[in-house]
Amino acid sequence: MKNRILSVDIFRGATIILMILVNTPGTWSNVYAPLLHAKWHGYTPTDLVFPFFLFIVGTSIVFAYQNKKADAAVYKKITIRSLKLIGLGLCLGAFTLTFPFIKDFASIRFPGVLQRIGVAFFFAAILFLNLDWKKLIWVAAVLLIGYWLLMVFVPVEGVASTLERAPNNLANYLDVQLFGTHNYKPDYDPEGLLSTIPAIVSSLLGIFTGLILASKHEKKTTLLFGIGGSMLLVGHLWDFIFPINKALWTSSFVLVTAGWANIVLAAIYFLTDVKKIKFGSIFRYAGANAIVVYFLSSFITKLFYSIKVDGDTSLHGWLFNKIYVYDFISLELSSLLYGLSVVSFYCLLAYVLYKRKIFIKV
Repeated sequence: MKNRILSVDIFRGATIILMILVNTPGTWSNVYAPLLHAKWHGYTPTDLVFPFFLFIVGTSIVFAYQNKKADAAVYKKITIRSLKLIGLGLCLGAFTLTFPFIKDFASIRFPGVLQRIGVAFFFAAILFLNLDWKKLIWVAAVLLIGYWLLMVFVPVEGVASTLERAPNNLANYLDVQLFGTHNYKPDYDPEGLLSTIPAIVSSLLGIFTGLILASKHEKKTTLLFGIGGSMLLVGHLWDFIFPINKALWTSSFVLVTAGWANIVLAAIYFLTDVKKIKFGSIFRYAGANAIVVYFLSSFITKLFYSIKVDGDTSLHGWLFNKIYVYDFISLELSSLLYGLSVVSFYCLLAYVLYKRKIFIKV
C-alpha cells in the first residue's frame, strides 16, 4: 500500500506483542498487578490491550476500503475474512490433544477474542462502506447509549438489573441462556454476545481516527490528542453511572480505551510520521502478520499447557520451574521473564516472516 502510515503498523504490532505478554505469564499465581485484568469494575493497562486492537482494526479499515465501492465483490471479501477470523477462534476453543483432537461439544467455548475481532471487523467495515462520518457518529452514539439503557434499565426475569457479576446482570444472563456451557465461565463470558455491540463501536471510533490520518488536515497530532483527551473525560464522567468494565465492555470503557488509543497513536504518529524518528521496527514486523502471530501464540500456549511432563505437570509449568525460578528473584519477576521470553520468540518469528516477505492475510 502506498503512503503507509508507519505509526499504524507500529501500534498494531505493539498491541499484538502486549496481548501475547499478558496472556503468557510463567504462572498466573504470581503476576505484577499492571499485567492483570481488573477484577471487575475499573481498568488496568492490561485492559487496554484488546480494545486497542479493535480500535486499530477500525483505523485499518479506512486505508483498506476508502477507495472501494460497496459492491458484491467487496462484501464477499469482508464476509470471508470475518468468517476466517471466527473460524480460527472456534478452532482454538475446540482443539484438544486427545484424539480426534476436538473437545466434547458441551465443552467448546463459542465466544472468544478472534470471534469478536471477526464480528467487529464485519460490521465496522460494512458501516464504513455505506455511511459517511457524520452518520457513523450517530450510529456509535446510539449503540453506546442504547447499550447503557439496556444494561441499566431492562429487568431480568422480573428482577431489577445489576452491573455486578450476578444472575440478574443482563449481559451475563443472555450469555448463559444462549451459550450455556459454551462460555468462558459458568456464569458469564468476557467476549459475550450483548457486549459485542459496544465492542463494534471500539472499531468505529478507530475509523474516525483513520479518516483523520488519511486526510490532509495540517494538525493531525493535535486533533488526535484533543479527541483522545475528550473521550477520556467523557468516559470517566460516564463511569459514575455506568462503571468502566472490560468484562461487560461498558460504554464508558469504550470511550476511555479509545481515548487512550488516540493519545498513544498520536504520540507514535508524531515521532515516526511527522518527525521521522526511526524506532519500533520490531513492532512493525509483528503488525505485518498480526493475526497469524497471535493465533500461533495462542495455539502453542494451549499445547504447552496440555502436554504433560513428570506426571501432571504441564510442559509450560515444567519449563517455567526449571529455567526461570530462582531463590534470589521474586516469582513475579520470574513469571514476567518467562512472558518476555515468549514475546521474544514471536518477535523473532515476525522478523523472519517480514524479511522473507511472507505476509499471511486472514
